[in-house]
Amino acid sequence: MRLRSQYDGEILRLAVPALGALAAEPLYVLVDTAIVGHLGRPQLAALGVAATVLTGVFGIFNFLQYGTTAQVGRAAGAGEGRIANRLGAQALWLSLGFGIAVAAVVAALAPEIADLMGVEAQTADYAVTYMRIAALGLPFAFLTLGGQGYLRGVADLRTPLVIVIAANVVNLVLELLFVYGFGWGIEGSAWGTVIAQAGMGAAFIVVIVRAARGDTRLNRKLMRRLLVIGRYLFVRTAALLAAFTLAGAVIARFGDASLAAHQIAFQLWIFLAFVLDAIAIAGQVLVGRGLGAGDTERAWAASVRMIWLSVYAGVVFGAVMLALEDVLPYVFTSDELVIERTQAIWVLFALMQPLNGAVFALDGILIGASDGRFLMWSMVAAFAVCSLGSLAALAFDWGIVGVWASLVLLICVRLGLMLWRFSGRRWLVAGWA
Repeated sequence: MRLRSQYDGEILRLAVPALGALAAEPLYVLVDTAIVGHLGRPQLAALGVAATVLTGVFGIFNFLQYGTTAQVGRAAGAGEGRIANRLGAQALWLSLGFGIAVAAVVAALAPEIADLMGVEAQTADYAVTYMRIAALGLPFAFLTLGGQGYLRGVADLRTPLVIVIAANVVNLVLELLFVYGFGWGIEGSAWGTVIAQAGMGAAFIVVIVRAARGDTRLNRKLMRRLLVIGRYLFVRTAALLAAFTLAGAVIARFGDASLAAHQIAFQLWIFLAFVLDAIAIAGQVLVGRGLGAGDTERAWAASVRMIWLSVYAGVVFGAVMLALEDVLPYVFTSDELVIERTQAIWVLFALMQPLNGAVFALDGILIGASDGRFLMWSMVAAFAVCSLGSLAALAFDWGIVGVWASLVLLICVRLGLMLWRFSGRRWLVAGWA
């Protein structure tokens, strides 16, 4: 790979603010983990269950964000600015509708979800309490999906960064006040997140309504366009998160210590995934706008550059994680059994990072190209392989190490399939219509 490229400046202008916003998003749960982790093992294990479910639910609907970015980017690249703005308004309506529906389901089925995840007694009670409170913030959190998707599509990544950072600061202050100041325990952690999410959702509404200049009416044609690509990304994301949800459910059968260790590793994995995804966001924008403008060669060349940059970022993150193996777990807990289980999977977790870099970059590129059908089927195949590995870990008592080995396999299968698709260039379809 060349040291410099003509695309580096544009990639960095998009990726750097995206990096800030993406890294800030999972800090909600990392802050929860650090604060709740010192309340006790049952609370941390309960947060592990609740966070796995809520992160999964939130992630399944990220098509509201990624699909919007791809479509808005294509419209903007084709010179259809008015359509791009109206797509943003449609994304908000879809986000609000899905958010309200999902919140109602999570609140109503919280006990059944905790039981399905394999937790019992006090841990289950804590998990149900957290999920029911946190469900109140889901409609607002969903609004941020549509809002960020639109702003990324028009290449405005600074505004989401400001909003998300402000929300994280509010979340940290409120959680410390509610958990330790008022003594509300795990309930205080959930309420702090809900309030911060409400403010964040309101901010995105204001920004997009202004951009639409009051034209926020429902438009069936544009909404259908978002839903068409959205249905493929929905299944793709559902399969990915089902793999992690199954992994969490299997690990829960190995005890609270393993589940708490999985929570620490999983949230750090999510955090680094969001950071690595910054280049993927640049890929969505550059590829979408490039193909919308009909410039397929530029889209290809910029994509190759982004893949290499993302791989090297993954190498750096993996090296840092290996260096911090004996330090970082203690930030989240002082329980020695949990520390031991966390360190047992640490090498696997760290070595995944370069693979993740390539996978996330390819994913963003193909999303920008609206190649949702392929992304869906390739992820379903990867999930099938990973789920067999997780179930084998349960059957043969391979423990948390066996489950995380199956997650490595998930990433490897995705990487192989997407590299095949990328090199074939069939995804380079130009134009808005």
